[in-house]
Amino acid sequence: MKAILAVKNGMTTIFDSNGNAHSATELSVDPCIITAIKTKPRDGYEAVQLSCGKKTVKSGKEKKEKPLYLREVKSAINDLKVGQEINVNETFKEGDFVTVTGISKGKGFAGVVKRWHFQGGPRTHGQSDRERGPGSSGSTTTPGRVFKGKRMAGKMGKSKVTVKNLLVLKIEPEKNYLYLKGAVPGNKKGLVIVKRI
Repeated sequence: MKAILAVKNGMTTIFDSNGNAHSATELSVDPCIITAIKTKPRDGYEAVQLSCGKKTVKSGKEKKEKPLYLREVKSAINDLKVGQEINVNETFKEGDFVTVTGISKGKGFAGVVKRWHFQGGPRTHGQSDRERGPGSSGSTTTPGRVFKGKRMAGKMGKSKVTVKNLLVLKIEPEKNYLYLKGAVPGNKKGLVIVKRI
């Protein structure tokens, strides 16, 4: 396997053998279990479904344990089997470069200056009350409407973000911790998918 599911714990500082400090993200990587395998003849593509964590769900009077997270990762099938465990020290080693995908932090409703870095209007000539406004957004008589995809105020963040070429600084297999150089998208306790390049 070239990928694994992980939960973001937060950021810390890691010192290398030369005493240099590196900002690092600490990820908690519990053993992932293969719950399904997609094949080309049956499903039209090759992928592996991974589960991570556990949650208790009430079904009538009974309580059942279900996976907390389920995600599909494109991968060559090779010798993988349903029920097989994927561990962090078997998937990555120190010095590897990885790609991390997660959901960015939600920032709520934001204006065009914060969301799209608009310059805003002039501060003079009677425009002192519209200095953070978007300005004109529509066209003239033809077509006489605002085009789809126009950059406007709205909800900011909480979208899928991928960060490439992050260095694996350290692995602690006994704690199931993975330390990556730099920042990773998402908030604390958020799920990320880590793929080896």
